[in-house]
Amino acid sequence: MEQPPGYIDPRFPDHVCKLQKALYGLKQAPRAWFQRFNSFLTHLGFHTSRADPSLFVFHRHSDTLYLLLYVDDIIITSNNLSLLDSFSSKLNSEFATKDLGSLSYFLGLEATPTADGLFLSQLKYARNILARAQLLDSKPVHTPMVVSQHLSSDGPLFLDPTLYRSLVGALQYLTITLPDLAHAVNSVSQFLHSPTVDHFLVVKRILRYVKGTLHYGLSFRPSASPGSLVAYSDADWVGCPNTRRSTSGYSIYLGDNLVSWSAKKQPTVSRSSCESEYRALALTAAELIWLTHLLRDLQVSIPERPLLLCDNKNALFLSSNPDVHKRAKHVELDIHFLRELVVAGKIHTQYVPSHLQIADIFTKSVSRPLFQFFRFKLHVCPNPTLSLRGAVEDTIEDTDSQSIKAN
Repeated sequence: MEQPPGYIDPRFPDHVCKLQKALYGLKQAPRAWFQRFNSFLTHLGFHTSRADPSLFVFHRHSDTLYLLLYVDDIIITSNNLSLLDSFSSKLNSEFATKDLGSLSYFLGLEATPTADGLFLSQLKYARNILARAQLLDSKPVHTPMVVSQHLSSDGPLFLDPTLYRSLVGALQYLTITLPDLAHAVNSVSQFLHSPTVDHFLVVKRILRYVKGTLHYGLSFRPSASPGSLVAYSDADWVGCPNTRRSTSGYSIYLGDNLVSWSAKKQPTVSRSSCESEYRALALTAAELIWLTHLLRDLQVSIPERPLLLCDNKNALFLSSNPDVHKRAKHVELDIHFLRELVVAGKIHTQYVPSHLQIADIFTKSVSRPLFQFFRFKLHVCPNPTLSLRGAVEDTIEDTDSQSIKAN
C-alpha cells in the first residue's frame, strides 16, 4: 500500500491509510500472493513448470513431488509418502492451511479411486445446473444435438438472455469431465450476444442429455510404461452457415488416457476442405508440442515422437511436401510451422479412416451409434464405483495425494 498520487502527505510520505475493513478485488493481491508462495517453494527446491506456471515440481534422486496451485486451493501428490507428510508440515508451518485429506473434491471436480485407476466426474455440479434450469425431472435424450444440426442467427430472440448465458457458461465448465459435450456447447456458445428461441431449445436438449449421463465422467488407468502421445485431428469445412467458417477439433491421448481435447471455430474462412484440415492439424500440433514440454517438466519421458492422425490425405500431403507451395500461398506463415515439425522429425503424421476419426465428435453432431462409439473411445463412462442404489461411496482410500486449502 502507498499514498495515492496527488494526495501524498509531505510530512509523512511513507505513511499509508489505515483500512477500516478488508479490500477485495485488488489487482495486486493475487500476484503478490503467488509471488510469496512461489518464493517459498523455490527455497525448498521446487522449480516452476515452464508449460504451466501454476505447476511446481520437486525432483531429487528417485523422489518426486508435484504441487498444483489454483488461487488458494492446492493439490500435492508424491511417490514418497514420508516426503509428502514432511512437505505438508512445512507448508502448514509457513501458511495458515487446512488439510482436507485424500483428494476427493477439487473445484467442482469429484475424484474417485477405482480398482484400476481414477474416475473424474462432476455429479454435484451437473445437478446444480439442472436445478437452476428446472430440468431435474426432464426426460433424458441419447445425444446432445440432432444429427447434422447447424445453428444460425435467424429466428425470434430469446426473452431471457441472462439465463441463456448463465446456463451455457456453466455447461462450458462441465466439459472438463464430459468431453462428449464439447461440440454442442461450442455451438451454443457462439450466440451469447443475441440468443434465439431455437438456441435455447438446443441448450435444453444438452441439459436433457446431461440428465441421462449424470453419473458419467472420465476414466483414467495407469500403464506399466509411459505411453506415447497420439492425436486425432479433424475439421468440419464451412460448418457455420453465418460466417462460413470451419470448426476444428482434436483429441490427444497419452497411452490409453485422454488428456486434451478441443472444439473451436477457426478464425478465418478456408477456401477448401484441405485448408481447413491443415489449419486443424497446425492447431493440434501446437497442443502436442505444449504437452511434450509439460511432460518433460513432470519428469515423464516419451518413448516415441508424437503421432498425429488425420482423415484428409491432401492435408497430410501438404504438411510434408514443400512442392505444393503454390496451392498454399494464401495460408498464414505461422500455420506452416507444422511442416517444419514434420521435416524435423518431431511429429509423425498418418492417415486414419473417417469412421475411426474420434475427433469427429468435436466438429459435428453425429448419429447415435457413432456418438456412443466415439464416447466410448473418449473413455467417458458411468462411475464404476456406484452401488446398486446409484449412490457414490463417501469414503475415498488414497494416501498418495492430498488436497489443501489455504486460509
